[in-house]
Amino acid sequence: MHKWYVVQVMSTHEKKVKKALDEQRDLKGMTDLIEDVLLPIENVSEVSKGQQRVVEKRLWPGYLLLKMTLTDDSWQYVKNTAGVIDFLGGEKPTALTDYEVNEILKDLEDKKRKVTQKHKFEIGDRVKITDGVFVNFMGTVTEVFHEKGRLSVMVSIFGRETRVDDLEFSQVEEVNDEAESV
Repeated sequence: MHKWYVVQVMSTHEKKVKKALDEQRDLKGMTDLIEDVLLPIENVSEVSKGQQRVVEKRLWPGYLLLKMTLTDDSWQYVKNTAGVIDFLGGEKPTALTDYEVNEILKDLEDKKRKVTQKHKFEIGDRVKITDGVFVNFMGTVTEVFHEKGRLSVMVSIFGRETRVDDLEFSQVEEVNDEAESV
């Protein structure tokens, strides 16, 4: 019976390991033992230099999910694949529970249907300007243009409220109240 297992792989090599496991499955006679190799990803919308693009982001860097029947042969096949570090659980890999698998697959399906915004700035958020003329100024977001990747921030200069327009998302970082009081 096939169960889901988590395999730790070298970070940034997830796609290569998935491809190797998929392609070698037939040659090594593992088709019946290994049903699926899953790389959990989501599509993220980011804006760089005014251009919006969608990129794939690994949800669990350094990990793959395998739906397989665990035997000595299948265990050796996976362990001996270039880039694989180990099964989660080490010497005696532990399968995920049905509940865990259902939650993970449901989450992946939800993420597949929509594109996540990399920057989720909202009007009223407290931010710190990290680049440009007003670097290190703290302010409040007054306008957000998600499609352009830009926003406007109200900062206080010599006790006067001044609006800083046309900042790129990459020029600000969100701050929480604890960081501000330090």
